[in-house]
Amino acid sequence: MKHYIDGFVLPIPRIYLDEYKEVAKKVAEIWKEYGALAYFEFIGDDMTLEGTRSFIEAVVAREDEEIIFGWVVFPSKEVRDLANKKVPTDPRMTELVGPLTNPEKLIFDASRMVYGGFKPLVQLNE
Repeated sequence: MKHYIDGFVLPIPRIYLDEYKEVAKKVAEIWKEYGALAYFEFIGDDMTLEGTRSFIEAVVAREDEEIIFGWVVFPSKEVRDLANKKVPTDPRMTELVGPLTNPEKLIFDASRMVYGGFKPLVQLNE
């Protein structure tokens, strides 16, 4: 098990979900150019389990928001670290993410995102 992943959870206003999805597709391609093996984003569906804290609570989601859960797979932590330095400075990222972070139409609020890097513990493939 040599892969390394970055995982994230964030709320997106439901009315902007299509706009966010289009940007996320392009962002995924940029991550892959910088070494990611795979990029995934899923939308919340069954978000509660009795006795546990939900993602909804973790990101303080509002009624009009959807929860996005995503992860990026890298061949190693070293490749991930390099990508995490280069991707944010790629001019395409500024162009893509800028409209999502406009305070007048805030679609993506990084202060409400939960994020972390993860090394392997258990992996069972088919």
